[in-house]
Amino acid sequence: MKGACFCGSVSYSVTGTPKLSAFCHCTLCQRLTGCPFVHTIHFPSSAVEWTHPAPHEERLDSYTVPNKPWKTRWRCKSCGACVRSVNSKTGSTSVWGAHLARDEAGMILEWETVQPTAHIFYGTRMLDVKDGLGKWEGYENGSTRLAE
Repeated sequence: MKGACFCGSVSYSVTGTPKLSAFCHCTLCQRLTGCPFVHTIHFPSSAVEWTHPAPHEERLDSYTVPNKPWKTRWRCKSCGACVRSVNSKTGSTSVWGAHLARDEAGMILEWETVQPTAHIFYGTRMLDVKDGLGKWEGYENGSTRLAE
């Protein structure tokens, strides 16, 4: 799969099956994106590679979350879109569904591979979502399941 920022200056590819694909309602995602939730897709960090021309860092800015120094977000210097989050504690990298390549109709390519299976950190949601997916206090199958 391929993904890129809004302007296309920063791009990446991911291989394999995600460890997690969910709608995240955590306050960190809310505050960093300005959105009520994001479609986060977690892969082993070894499965994600930058594909824009090297040196890659010339097109990127990073932000390390002060109270979670193991989490670093990477964004495009040109358009500001956050395209990747690296968690050094878990060895995972998160990308977001909205940045993945799409077909002519605007549908995400390989949707069946990355389709969300749950809502995570739903206890801090900004709005209710009634879509039949499981709602979890933390990570799916690793925390308390909440009623829809």
